[in-house]
Amino acid sequence: MDVTVETAKNLGLSADEFEKIKEILGRTPNFTELSIYSVMWSEHCSYKNSILQLKTLPRSGKRLLVGAGEENAGLVDIGDNLGCVFKIESHNHPSAIEPYQGAATGVGGIHRDIFTMGARPIAALNSLRFGVPDTPHMRRLITGVVKGIGDYGNCFGVPTVGGEVYFYALLQPRYFGECHVGRYRKSGRNGECHRRRAGQPCVYRGLGNGQGRHPRRHFCQRRFVGRQP
Repeated sequence: MDVTVETAKNLGLSADEFEKIKEILGRTPNFTELSIYSVMWSEHCSYKNSILQLKTLPRSGKRLLVGAGEENAGLVDIGDNLGCVFKIESHNHPSAIEPYQGAATGVGGIHRDIFTMGARPIAALNSLRFGVPDTPHMRRLITGVVKGIGDYGNCFGVPTVGGEVYFYALLQPRYFGECHVGRYRKSGRNGECHRRRAGQPCVYRGLGNGQGRHPRRHFCQRRFVGRQP
């Protein structure tokens, strides 16, 4: 099929991003390549709209064993030959689509990233931001998100040891949530999730009807203006 700027827009990319992709590749991408870019350049994967704020946070230190972006999770030396793995993730848009599953898979993704570091999750925290709970839709979001966080953690035997919640009229009708998980482990035995070698195959998998992960990540590119998802 012919790939055009309209194809890119349908995948959640902007015209400027489409031009940047062509500049990087030195040609027009095929549909598979464009789809991969649309996923990896989504807010869900790249935090492109919030990265400027995230970069203001501390990113270095003498006790930092694995820094931001180096692996799936950060690792901090806490002394006595022990390290603590931390992970934080937001699941705004998935929870706006389906609050229970969106919040649950957010917690699950954090557990996964802790496991890939060779550690085990031991505790979770959450920081939740909702709109004012004066509509059935917002109350549904709140109920589903809270239950999703609790149920997934309980299935793994990982307790939610603390959290906070705030309500803002400006967040109607969306929610903002983050979960943090830490795990103590021996320093000097850092796990790695990356294996970079030339010639490795790239497997791109998922259904086109919305049940695969990719189309839902395209949803993260879209804005809600005066309407509910």
